[in-house]
Amino acid sequence: MQTNFLSQQFNARSLAENSTACPANATICDGTSCVLPEDNFNRTLSVVLSTVLTIMLALVMFSMGCNVELKNFLGHIKRPWGIFVGFLCQFGIMPLTAFLLSLAFNILPIQAVVVLIMGCCPGGTASNVIAYWVDGDMDLSISMTTCSTLLAMGMMPLCLFIYTKMWTDSNAIVLPYDSIGLSLVALVVPVSFGIFVNHKWPAKAKIILKVGSIVGAVLIVLIAVVGGILYKGSWIISPKLWIIGTIFPAAGYTLGFFLARIAGLSWHRCRTVSLETGMQNTQLCSTIVQLSFTPEQLELMFTFPLIYSIFQLLFALLILGGYRLYRRYRVKTKTDVEKTAQIEDSKSTAKINGGFVPDEMK
Repeated sequence: MQTNFLSQQFNARSLAENSTACPANATICDGTSCVLPEDNFNRTLSVVLSTVLTIMLALVMFSMGCNVELKNFLGHIKRPWGIFVGFLCQFGIMPLTAFLLSLAFNILPIQAVVVLIMGCCPGGTASNVIAYWVDGDMDLSISMTTCSTLLAMGMMPLCLFIYTKMWTDSNAIVLPYDSIGLSLVALVVPVSFGIFVNHKWPAKAKIILKVGSIVGAVLIVLIAVVGGILYKGSWIISPKLWIIGTIFPAAGYTLGFFLARIAGLSWHRCRTVSLETGMQNTQLCSTIVQLSFTPEQLELMFTFPLIYSIFQLLFALLILGGYRLYRRYRVKTKTDVEKTAQIEDSKSTAKINGGFVPDEMK
């Protein structure tokens, strides 16, 4: 009798807690986790902000293109050692890391699948902005983002087929090829215009680049804030996913950097590959998740892409802050930085991958 009474008390207390934790209009309510139906405000906000963010992103990528020299860009395409290293990181390291983290934390199958989807996504455009701020190789950054998005058409189904077999049928995952195609167009078109402007009017391109880099930094933060507003109904999920969402991007940055260094790339290219590896296209992951799973399944991992997005941004800012401190206290002049970068670049490209060597270095 005593046990039954305690059980009734516990159930009553749980119901009371649930009633305060989840609004009355929640479509899914389990414990302290809930998913709210999409209201008119969220729907309108999503459409307006998606339009604004798309326009801003196109302008930012246009400005990033203003820092790309056509001959350097073509040099990476003709001698794609750096792109190949990035490919190994993007579709080798990241899916394998997602698989190992899912096994290590013994998460639910449906949660493991969303972690793997994140690991199989191509690089995000935010990496181009951060690469600029850490004096990375912008030609390599743009070419890596473009190639990973293009190759995702075939590599995502292949990686998901390999790694999700033990948890689910890969055919159950809907890949939005139209979204991948739009991401590719939204990247290639404005960047192409930027390269053209840099070729024709280099002085104006520098001004556009400075403005665009600042707007890009603001845009990255704005996307994180908007995501928090739009997904406010489902923040409480498994603590294991929070931990994975913290470890995963950090592992991507670290492993990408070390693999690039082992492959013989110069320091500024290692920073570029590191950022391209750790920063994933989280918007694409969110789209795949929402197309592939029911509301009941979404309740278990709905906000993981947003969690990953937040921590990939936080770690990127830490990398940026650390690099800026290093430059301020260890590097004496801008001339020294440029000379060091040129020497490293010439050594890397000439001896390792035969990439483009500037005329002045020959």
